[in-house]
Amino acid sequence: MRRAGVVALNTFREAVRDRVLYNLVFFALVMMAAAIFVGQISIGIEEMVIGLLIALFIGVGLVYKEMDKRTLYALLAKPVRRWEFLLGKFAGLVLTLGVNTLAMAAGLFLVLLYVKHHLERADAVLFVAIYFILLKLMLVVALALLFSCFSTPLLAILYTSAFYVLGLFVLEIRTFGITLTSPAMTVFTRGLSYLLPNFENFNVMAAAAHGRTIPGTLIAQNSGYAILYSAVVLLIATAVFSRRNLK
Repeated sequence: MRRAGVVALNTFREAVRDRVLYNLVFFALVMMAAAIFVGQISIGIEEMVIGLLIALFIGVGLVYKEMDKRTLYALLAKPVRRWEFLLGKFAGLVLTLGVNTLAMAAGLFLVLLYVKHHLERADAVLFVAIYFILLKLMLVVALALLFSCFSTPLLAILYTSAFYVLGLFVLEIRTFGITLTSPAMTVFTRGLSYLLPNFENFNVMAAAAHGRTIPGTLIAQNSGYAILYSAVVLLIATAVFSRRNLK
């Protein structure tokens, strides 16, 4: 775990130095400034969009860039196992997204303070909504890392984006399967709905916008689900990456 921590710290440092990260953060600040002029604040939109772009464009290149620069071979020649390398890369990017999300949250509260001239106690629920955004991004990072283990960056972006979009409609896919007359297709759609990451569970933006309290059970369930799903995806990624010929 210590070696994975070293990889995570180096990944965080590399991500912070990446120009793409600064360009996306600047874009987020512009979006927030525009929200002031139009008089509306889309809760969580900036954080989700920017975080998703960071997870995609930086996440899919975590393994490919190391192989392209041939630094991966020197790293694995040291006493670093492949699962430690993947876990470190995953933790490093999640740390990067966590710092970015905190920065976006600070900007969001500043915009709220500017527009409303004061913060209410009900605004504290936004912290839960932002935390759920980070959990969603953690799932996206795990998927991006998995697909980057066996495909090119472009394909990894397409695969991850497809999983993300389908994950937004898990309940609809499950309901659609019930209406089908074919038992085989019903089983297939139900199985697909459980295979996909259920991003609908993390959508509490409406409740946060109206200051409604988020149940503690939902916070615990979503936290456990995100951790468990990410762990399973990382195990699959480790199995795929362990069997990959790096020569």
